[in-house]
Amino acid sequence: MATWDLSNTMHHILICNGSSCNGNGAESLTHAIRKEISDRDLDDTIHTTRTLCNGRCHDKCVVINYPKGTWYKDLKPEDVTHFVDCLLVNEDYSEKVSHSFDGEVFERSAGVNTGVSKDREKVSKVSKI
Repeated sequence: MATWDLSNTMHHILICNGSSCNGNGAESLTHAIRKEISDRDLDDTIHTTRTLCNGRCHDKCVVINYPKGTWYKDLKPEDVTHFVDCLLVNEDYSEKVSHSFDGEVFERSAGVNTGVSKDREKVSKVSKI
């Protein structure tokens, strides 16, 4: 197991590898993002984590840029070069943004599916509580 030094990390990229995203190419996307970062020698500044479901299956493949709080939708391997370019200049890949954090809440981009409201029953079912 590794314990990475994150002291130079500027972006933590969370890549959904839940079942819906995996069925839509998340494995290839994860490899493409990690290869692009490695090829550019950016491993110290951009850290990636493969996650399970992030709860926005309609937006597959989902990628989240932390700590900025930008959620991306429909990312594909061919988007990776532009995605990393945007990270390097601290800008959003605007065509792929689903939600942006405004300091208080996440604002949904125009045309993005609202999703369903969370209630105790739905959360219990999805969380298998």
